[in-house]
Amino acid sequence: MKHIFFLMALLGNFFIINAQQTKLLTAEKHNEYGLVYTLPVTAFQIEIVATKEIQIAGPFSKYSKLFTADSKVITEDEVKWTIESVKVTPYGVPDSENRYVMQLKAGATTYIGVADDGMLLTINKQPSFSTPDALTVTPLEGSPINGKEYLEFVNEDFTSAQSSYKQAQILAEELQEIRDAKLSLTRGTAETMPTDGRQLEIMLASLDEQEKALMNAFTGASWKERVVRSFTYLPEKEGKSVLCRFSVTDGIVDANDYFGEPVYITVNVTEEAEMPVDAKGEEKKIPKDAVIYCIPGTADLSLSYMGNPIFNKSYGMSQFGMLFGLNPTLFTDKKEPSYAIFDPTTGALKELATLKQ
Repeated sequence: MKHIFFLMALLGNFFIINAQQTKLLTAEKHNEYGLVYTLPVTAFQIEIVATKEIQIAGPFSKYSKLFTADSKVITEDEVKWTIESVKVTPYGVPDSENRYVMQLKAGATTYIGVADDGMLLTINKQPSFSTPDALTVTPLEGSPINGKEYLEFVNEDFTSAQSSYKQAQILAEELQEIRDAKLSLTRGTAETMPTDGRQLEIMLASLDEQEKALMNAFTGASWKERVVRSFTYLPEKEGKSVLCRFSVTDGIVDANDYFGEPVYITVNVTEEAEMPVDAKGEEKKIPKDAVIYCIPGTADLSLSYMGNPIFNKSYGMSQFGMLFGLNPTLFTDKKEPSYAIFDPTTGALKELATLKQ
């Protein structure tokens, strides 16, 4: 089988393969009783999930130890990226160089099931077909901030203060007042107590928000985002190539963006396809006018970054396989017709049996 397949272009964020429908083809006069089908070539949808951590320094970080005694202080703004996981989904795309016709006679009841792009799925059987799902992204903990939330809760003394030290001192005093108020509410000793539990909950939540904003002014804050980039890859041959690049400051970037280190994708054929043999161990011959299918080869597909493996799995791939065929009379026999089910990812024969009468 000729290897004429190429690495497909990088797609945008959150690439989703369009769902396909299936259809049945029957021998009719308008199609000259010929059922056209195409074999698939194995492609891959590769989703790289990365975590982006944003850290914002507090504007009064140098006074944190003095006024808060908190040792965990962010002193510089920073963005850090890490690769979290990789999801690889194989799927089939039609190979225009492997298109065939199942020629029947008038009156034949044989039918084939194909995807809407013509890929062969079944013969004499209702087809079932699905494409890769989009990855569901769950937001990580934390909320985006700008580092200036504390300004919502300061008073006139703060805005008129002439030095950062004095402003930090005022913030620390406000912080202590908030904590004292929370303590009074929880102990039931506040001058003005809420009338019910719900009101108490709202008041404590408001004080928590104020306390967090003022503390962030000293210690800084951070949050995380999850980002997904999706690529399609169509193996041409064994070997290693650059799928994309990854930067600890910019995240997942294009393969030609040299500010990132390469994420390599490697294909290694582990098992070549072999022609079926008969009881004597001799290779079988492809029947005349055969219904062609693929006997796929097997290859390892792996991804690595900075010399470290981040994904590895073995897959059947049609492009490293060979073609064989079924005798068409199996499906046109009037007494005991057979049915066949094919793998939409590789074109392999998954099931062949006689229909129950």
